[in-house]
Amino acid sequence: MEIPTDRGSEPLLPIPVSTTSNSTLDHGNSTPTAYSWLFECHGFWYKLFLIVPSLLFVLYLAFRARKSLSKLSNGRSYIIVAYYGTLWIVTLLNFAWCMFQAWECTSGKELAWNILSLSTTSGMLFLEVSLLAFLYQGNHVGSVEALARTFIVSGIFVGLDLILKAIYLFGFGVPLFILSDDSKHRTKWNLWVVHRLLITAAYGFILFMYHSSHREKLPARPAFYRYVVIMSSLNVLALFACGIAGNGAGFGYWLYGATVVCYHAFYLPFLYEHFLADFFQEDDLHLENVYYSEMKDAGFFDTDWE
Repeated sequence: MEIPTDRGSEPLLPIPVSTTSNSTLDHGNSTPTAYSWLFECHGFWYKLFLIVPSLLFVLYLAFRARKSLSKLSNGRSYIIVAYYGTLWIVTLLNFAWCMFQAWECTSGKELAWNILSLSTTSGMLFLEVSLLAFLYQGNHVGSVEALARTFIVSGIFVGLDLILKAIYLFGFGVPLFILSDDSKHRTKWNLWVVHRLLITAAYGFILFMYHSSHREKLPARPAFYRYVVIMSSLNVLALFACGIAGNGAGFGYWLYGATVVCYHAFYLPFLYEHFLADFFQEDDLHLENVYYSEMKDAGFFDTDWE
């Protein structure tokens, strides 16, 4: 049986989208072939940009696992231990999400795709929100109580988000995780606008604190500031894309797809580099020198000379 191909609008490459929210592969066979897995449903380049970075990051974590576990066993940071374990779980979920992209367009795989997408995005959102909670607590984040506060706040927010998405997915049949230019489902774009607006507002408030008299309450590391700036910019782009996609603009679908690719391909390595990599340095003295240099560059010791 001939496999129909996507005929979605492709204003730019390499982020094609489906023209409908339904499956676009062979409806007579619920199992994608090797060809359809690789070339159908958004195309080869879309999958390549997703799979390669996520695979490399899994391999990197596996290569560093022994040294990382040794460092964790000798450390006293409950937050780092919990965060490292959560990162591993979410990384594997994200890799599975990237590998099984063909499920998005395969008849009979809608439930599996929705569950996988819901689990993966909720896990990544948990990491993202917990980092925001970490930043809001400033330097008072070393105790078990601080870890509990961070995870409770993050868990409540992500739990509410998960319940709302599940209601939309399984209660109202809104295809939240299908990238499509089908104008019938404007409700999903309204939900994504609200979702992105909340996250953008949180990053914006941290940026405001960095440029106000309350800057001392935040962790004194420029790397954290760079993280907030980049994530804030990505969320602003995603918010803009959701807004114009909800009005039927073809560029909005392409831009939203581009932000999805960037988020799933690069967010986890980006998070590791900015929050966990320094902890796993073998030389603790080197780590202390890095922190001191970054604080000095940020101007936290200028008052010592006045």
